[in-house]
Amino acid sequence: MLLIGHAHAPDARSGVTVLLPASGPLVCAVDMRGGGPATRETDAVRADATLGIAHAIVLSGGSVFGLAAADAVATMLSTRGTGLALVPDTPPVPIIPAACLYDLNNGGAKDWGVAPPYADLGRASLEAVSEAMPCGSVGAGYGAMAGAWRGGFGSVSASHDGVTVTAHIAVNSIGSPLMPDGETFWAWPFEQNGEFGNRHPGLMNPPPVLPADIKDAGTATCIGAVTVSIPLNRGALRRIAVMAQDGLARAIRPSHAPFDGDTIFALCPQGTPDDDPRRVMALGSLAADCVARAVALGCWHAQDGFAPSVRGSNPPKPAL
Repeated sequence: MLLIGHAHAPDARSGVTVLLPASGPLVCAVDMRGGGPATRETDAVRADATLGIAHAIVLSGGSVFGLAAADAVATMLSTRGTGLALVPDTPPVPIIPAACLYDLNNGGAKDWGVAPPYADLGRASLEAVSEAMPCGSVGAGYGAMAGAWRGGFGSVSASHDGVTVTAHIAVNSIGSPLMPDGETFWAWPFEQNGEFGNRHPGLMNPPPVLPADIKDAGTATCIGAVTVSIPLNRGALRRIAVMAQDGLARAIRPSHAPFDGDTIFALCPQGTPDDDPRRVMALGSLAADCVARAVALGCWHAQDGFAPSVRGSNPPKPAL
């Protein structure tokens, strides 16, 4: 359903991911839970918006500067003829919702003056789209930190009753993805086939309200998208975006904090919608499971060697 393109700037330690529908625009909804989002065109995919579709989704590092990636993607798609042809002999207008995470303090060179790299990264990501779903230090997750640990980008899929749900998440949370043992992911109950280490916790006292391996407020945000392989009405799709956010709460402690900008888009094909609320409930639950797995996978596969901890030390990649 989606082609994925990643690009990054090693010196700036930041990157961009483009999620491009493989065949035509998709119905789109959004849910924002964090208190400090950096977003674009989220109003265009509200339940009461006129069309509620997206021609692509852009996820970026760089905080507000990363929004330039979506501008560049919109321009490139328009030149290809993608978008709404509202008036004859005018450029088609693509709808490109976007969300950004804050990675400005990860040690990369951010002295870009009036020329941040994100427009170029947006174009490069669009040119790089493919069916591959790499995880780790790629795209929008390239410079991410999950608490005091390396963040990253994770993609996973699962199916229920013939319907496939896929989650793509860039993990840059204030909260920690790891339990107090420093080795077991909070998302461990949702792991499949040992995909992120097959570690299970032993007996544990109640965890601290705020773990020691979180990071400073104001330097966070998890962003991403979930797709559902069948048409849904827009209200149901929004409900799946809401339920998908629970995956962040399952995989990160704490989540949805005042300075996070946690934003998840939900997408599905256009067509006659499925209005069965029980199916929506099941798919939303599965979406949350996929988001939790994607968080752990993004961190598990993150590359070593460039992203220092916000505490000034450099915790190793979890050695599970």
